[in-house]
Amino acid sequence: MKVLLLKDPKESENEPDPYLKELGLDGLEATLIPVLAFEFISLQALLEKLFHPEQYHGLIFTSPRAVEAVSLCLKNNCKEEVAEIGLVSQGENCGNAEKLAGYICSQEWTSSLPLLFPCGALKREVLPRMLRDKGIALESLTVYQTSEHPNLQESLRNYFSQQGVPASIAFFSPSGVKYCLSQVQKLAGDFVPQIKFSAIGPTTAEALVAEGVAVSCTASSPTPQDLAAAIKKSLQL
Repeated sequence: MKVLLLKDPKESENEPDPYLKELGLDGLEATLIPVLAFEFISLQALLEKLFHPEQYHGLIFTSPRAVEAVSLCLKNNCKEEVAEIGLVSQGENCGNAEKLAGYICSQEWTSSLPLLFPCGALKREVLPRMLRDKGIALESLTVYQTSEHPNLQESLRNYFSQQGVPASIAFFSPSGVKYCLSQVQKLAGDFVPQIKFSAIGPTTAEALVAEGVAVSCTASSPTPQDLAAAIKKSLQL
């Protein structure tokens, strides 16, 4: 069975994308189509904040692009030995903003310093609001903007014309729903009811439901293993 993954490939010189690998182990033929393009902004402002770590209690990351922005700042402005960020993370298994905010709020706070939150222009306000309600200081800085990948529509047309209608389509962000759903529905035509629509997490699932899509499955956590398990179950394999 064929599965369409609407996400950017995870770059690695020696390993395939982990989602492709995991689905392949389950006997599914998966294809990736990049959905989003990113433009980094305000990197000088971010760099100035990173050079003053004593002013912050910690960093919050909710996207790979925010991590990339920090890494880019360090690589371009620091010695080679700090090119790899090497940060020790906490709460990495939370999976969404609500759970991450809950995890942060559950920690013992002895500092009045704010948390630095490099984020995208389309960030949701759930995490900032929950932290604010608990009296935890947060300083947000928009470090990237999101737009539609320039080759997205052509890639979707080519996929459907060459591969046909997939058994399952996985969405990885509300932005992916915004940029892909209508074109997918148009290309699939009368076969839309046959497609099992899956989501990487509850926020993406909510975006699909808001567009009237019946979500067949949602990964219990945003990992290749959990998404593959959810898709496999929805396909009754």
